[in-house]
Amino acid sequence: MKIIKVCLILSTCLFIASCAEYKIQSKSKKKEKLYFSSSGFALIYADKYFLDNIVSKKLDNNDFRLMHSFLKVNTPIKIINPINSRFIDTKVHKQAIFPNIFHVLISNEVSSILELDKNNPYVEIFEIKKNKTFVAKKSNIFDEEKNVAEKAPINEIEINNLGHVEKKSSKEIKKENFIIVISDFYYLESANNLKTDLENKTKIKDISIKKINNNKYRLFIGPFENFKALKKTYISLNNLGFDALNVYNE
Repeated sequence: MKIIKVCLILSTCLFIASCAEYKIQSKSKKKEKLYFSSSGFALIYADKYFLDNIVSKKLDNNDFRLMHSFLKVNTPIKIINPINSRFIDTKVHKQAIFPNIFHVLISNEVSSILELDKNNPYVEIFEIKKNKTFVAKKSNIFDEEKNVAEKAPINEIEINNLGHVEKKSSKEIKKENFIIVISDFYYLESANNLKTDLENKTKIKDISIKKINNNKYRLFIGPFENFKALKKTYISLNNLGFDALNVYNE
């Protein structure tokens, strides 16, 4: 009987230990949340856009407010003007529909704080990790690294979204040299395949591949001198199924 009791106790201990180990492994396998980031042009709100059905909702132009097409209401956001390093911490006020070529819809107040060029309102957007004390505020310090996730809507081509981009100071950024990034690829062959496919199916010119490192090849279009110059190409790519393409100022 004693041997049976000892065996039962040992079995119970082993079972409890295995359950505890499973819970620890399960927790360790839990994926960290990927925070949203993008770079491109902002649409500066005007009432005429709402009246002309260009945007689906009104926005208060005298507040630190912005609207996004899919980020949830109250999502904390840092929006940066990389030309002068000014930024503002705020929240998504509303979800709204507006042209895909714009990455965010902002108020005049936000535009003024960032000192955006109205003809080339280029911004970088980062979702901020939530905390209980978050307060919308304006600042002018550039302290974020960029994490960009890109993808192309062509399933046959293997893509590795290696989205880390090194931070640049405002002195290193040229104001008028925009590129549209299609995607980053792990294999050069994959980048070349999509480049050839786009050249055959569209009239888009200036499609190039840049080697970032041994395992990262960037397919992009440009450079363009300003927002107006890249607008037609961006819309053409949207029509092919490429959504939320990042625009870089290089």
